Amino acid sequence: MAGYKNIVLIGASGDIGKIILDGLVASFSFNITILSRKESKASFPAGITVRKSDFSDADLEAAFNGQDAIISAVGAAAFGEQKKIVDAAVRSGVQRFIPSEFSSNSQNEAVLKLAPFFGQKKELIEYLKTKQSDGLSWTAIATSGLLDWSLGNGFLEFDVATRTATIWDGGNQSFTLTNEKQLGQAVVSVLQHPQETSNRYLYIASVETTQNEILAALEEATGAHWSVKATTTEEQVGKGFMKLGAGDFSGAFHLVRATCYGSTPGLQANYAKDLTLANDVLGLKLESVRETVQRIVAR
Repeated sequence: MAGYKNIVLIGASGDIGKIILDGLVASFSFNITILSRKESKASFPAGITVRKSDFSDADLEAAFNGQDAIISAVGAAAFGEQKKIVDAAVRSGVQRFIPSEFSSNSQNEAVLKLAPFFGQKKELIEYLKTKQSDGLSWTAIATSGLLDWSLGNGFLEFDVATRTATIWDGGNQSFTLTNEKQLGQAVVSVLQHPQETSNRYLYIASVETTQNEILAALEEATGAHWSVKATTTEEQVGKGFMKLGAGDFSGAFHLVRATCYGSTPGLQANYAKDLTLANDVLGLKLESVRETVQRIVAR
């Protein structure tokens, strides 16, 4: 089966959406339409069709007519709106839907206990399964954390500017992470290989590593000894739920980090060992932590 050509991307102005858009553009393989809210002030590269929408049922259906696939990269606030988008996709004859996963494994119960807000992601996968008989196939992509993106902004608590790191439970727990370019390439590959990726939940990774390995690579790349703050899964998860309970959504960041770093039983954070990687199906290879770190530090 030939790959998909006409693609709609929703959430293109967000962190993940920008990464996916870069991958789509770099492939030179698609007719890309960005679906953007009418009130959005976001700007996009020249030559890409941008359709403003009020996200009503009728407008979504009109926007999806003639499209082959829809990629949703919406943020947490819009996870619940995706069912409405799926319904419009079915009515418009869209063939493939890629939901807003691109993070920790929403199919894992230990992950959902740590990050209950990912429950909407799991519900959407179940909903998509009910639409297969209507002609809409789906592919979900779990990346775990993003290594180079997080090193650039400190999300995984390695701060290149201040040479400081927060290390959980001794730092020897292994996990996998994905780099930005490979996330974009994974989405492109799904669209180019519809048959092999149909109705599948795919796990990808760029590196298999530990916090201590990342720290050692950072100290080598910066030529400096880093200051380390020791913490535990229990402390970080407690802090995350306390913040969320007080209405502070930054608590979610602690809990997302816990899905990578945590010592919680059953977490399966090392996709290479605990699950089956789809890297071969998508043409991705494992990369070097050291080279990734050197690239980010140099930047």
